[in-house]
Amino acid sequence: MDSVNSQLCIRFNQDATCFVQGTNSGFKIFNSCPIKFCFKRDLYGGIGFVELLYRSNILALVGGGNSPRFPITKVIIWDDHQMRPTGELCFREEVKGVRLRRDRIIVILDTKIYVYNLQDLKMQDHIDTAPNPKALCCVSNNSSRIVLACPDKERGKIRVNIYNEERSLAIQAHESAISCISLNPEGTLVATASDKGTLIRVFNVETGDIRQELRRGIDRAEIYCLAFHPDSNWLACSSDKGTIHIFSIGAQRPQNPRSNFSFMKRLLPKYFDSEWSFAQFRVKNVRTLCAFIKEGNKIVCINDEGSYYLVSFNEEEGGDCVVDEQHQLVDLEV
Repeated sequence: MDSVNSQLCIRFNQDATCFVQGTNSGFKIFNSCPIKFCFKRDLYGGIGFVELLYRSNILALVGGGNSPRFPITKVIIWDDHQMRPTGELCFREEVKGVRLRRDRIIVILDTKIYVYNLQDLKMQDHIDTAPNPKALCCVSNNSSRIVLACPDKERGKIRVNIYNEERSLAIQAHESAISCISLNPEGTLVATASDKGTLIRVFNVETGDIRQELRRGIDRAEIYCLAFHPDSNWLACSSDKGTIHIFSIGAQRPQNPRSNFSFMKRLLPKYFDSEWSFAQFRVKNVRTLCAFIKEGNKIVCINDEGSYYLVSFNEEEGGDCVVDEQHQLVDLEV
């Protein structure tokens, strides 16, 4: 990929029906499944972070790369129908990330998160966090329930704000620092991983109680992505070990496999009694994001090298996934 079109960031939209790629010259939008290049917008400067609001004309842009199109301290609200900014939010430090829902825009800085109304950009809340260089923050998609999850100020804790109920709770998710957080679409479950990358924990948002503990592996790993299926029956995980793990988390779904030594759990280390992944898929050892397709048993994976995979898994037996499609994004523009 040439320097002008080189990828600076890539993000799925809220329901994973499409994804957007920030480049050194603007942004590009693709349909997720079936995979299709939709269009690109040349802005004559780098877009280091981009968030698309569903399949609408509204995007949030932050400058980036060697020649940023916008300051890295600003969030630009971009209306692609008008092909111009319609609003901006300015800060005194670098913007790490942005999240959108139909009624809110959330801006992530290194140790603060700001919540605004999307319509008038009036601030609704601000949250203090631990240092957050990875811009860890997620928000529910449910139109009638606004739930936000992010790192707490204390190591290993996450904070969950349920705005409709005007309450907040802190969950001690791990002993070490939080490395990944994900909410299911309804905002009823939150999944977390620590910087050890061995365990994934799923919590009930209402009570803060742990619902499930899942094991990615026994060696350290950097978790890139946690993604819920739209029906909350499955959870996918990607890491720097090059394997996409799919776990069963629904009450009516098949059970995840456990170690053959689980009967000796009182004598052996905890990992012998862990729930391991139900299905797996090998990818390159580069940063990979994944998202489930709404209908059926398919998952889309896209990585920092611009590779796209559509894979399917057996919902009854699990095991190795099947690669249905594989593409380089740059080839789809022809």
